[in-house]
Amino acid sequence: MACPICNKDSQPQYRPFCSKRCADVDLAKWLRGAYVIPGPPLEDLPTDDSDRD
Repeated sequence: MACPICNKDSQPQYRPFCSKRCADVDLAKWLRGAYVIPGPPLEDLPTDDSDRD
């Protein structure tokens, strides 16, 4: 399995990454919001407030 960051062979202790550095790069991308799940913006979604009385 190739490292998703640099495409080198992954190492068992860092799987699926090849090193701690690549694992940290991936974590930083998550924390910065570089990875997103496609879909409508949250502002466009209906709220649950209409169900409450």
